[in-house]
Amino acid sequence: MQHFLPSDPSPHELGFRMPAEWEPHAATWMSWPADDDLWFGHLDGVREEFAGLVRTIARFEPVELLVRDAESEENARARLAGADVTYHRLPLDDVWLRDNGPIFVRRGDELAFVNWRFNSWGGKFSWEHDDQVPEYVARVLWAAHWDRPEVLEGGGLEVNGLGTGLTTRSCFLTDTRNPGLSEEGYGALLHDTLGVSRLLWLDGGLENDHTDGHIDTITRFTDERTIVTSVESNPADPNHAVMQNNLEALRQMTDQDGRQFRIVELPLPASRLEGAEGRLPPTYANFYIGNGFVVVPMYGDPNDARALEVLRPLFPEREVIGLPSRKIIEGGGSFHCVTQQQPRGTVWTGK
Repeated sequence: MQHFLPSDPSPHELGFRMPAEWEPHAATWMSWPADDDLWFGHLDGVREEFAGLVRTIARFEPVELLVRDAESEENARARLAGADVTYHRLPLDDVWLRDNGPIFVRRGDELAFVNWRFNSWGGKFSWEHDDQVPEYVARVLWAAHWDRPEVLEGGGLEVNGLGTGLTTRSCFLTDTRNPGLSEEGYGALLHDTLGVSRLLWLDGGLENDHTDGHIDTITRFTDERTIVTSVESNPADPNHAVMQNNLEALRQMTDQDGRQFRIVELPLPASRLEGAEGRLPPTYANFYIGNGFVVVPMYGDPNDARALEVLRPLFPEREVIGLPSRKIIEGGGSFHCVTQQQPRGTVWTGK
């Protein structure tokens, strides 16, 4: 396999691009929860919800599961017996593989990836082990990849696979990620590395989101020209104004070909959830799209059923499945945050 440096030809120059999530997968990569302190004493419940998620995904495509130690592997194997899961033992800090894992790019049938730096959303938690995960994946797959000096988390970027990307200023423009990198600078960077020709910016995300407002917690592409975006109906809720501003901005935006999007409103959970560190950021937008399925986090909330009603018509060829995420959200994220798709393709070694 070959390591490419920033001075080497970029993925875009070599014809690679980041595919949309709904394009066919070879597998889903995940990490198994292991640290009871990080889950505020709820690790057993978190693992139960994780097992339900992994088993559901494994019905449709293989799962590559990272496990921290012997106890984690034994626990995962017991809960996932019979599922299409491959286990990988390596040191881990946490489970948010969307953010610390590789971001795959494809050229025709050839597959490689970009290895960004990960610093735990601006140094909020430990990250040294998780930052090494892409190099491990490279060794497993023998995949060529580009090592970038910039910090970038997968949950901070949405793409439609045709050249349009979505992100938030509240996340990308923090001074704890890439100080001095402007909107224009990000546009050039993501064009060169992921093939994003048009980068669209929303202002912010959910209250008390430790990612500083990842786009995948509020606003998602469901196809090349359809965007589903979270809305808060209660004007007194701090999320109301931010979500409304996002909605109005999206209605004015156009794609890489200058066409307006179809915008669909998705309710946030009706009930306010509190965790050990204040308000939690539950959202239905943190769904994960795979081969023939979409898994949507559920919270035992009055809006759970309504969220599924909104999403099912947007994925007519996929089974839209609601699964419990009440324990997982205690860690600050949900299903999209803990998954990373490996697109289908022949792994390119760079030769």
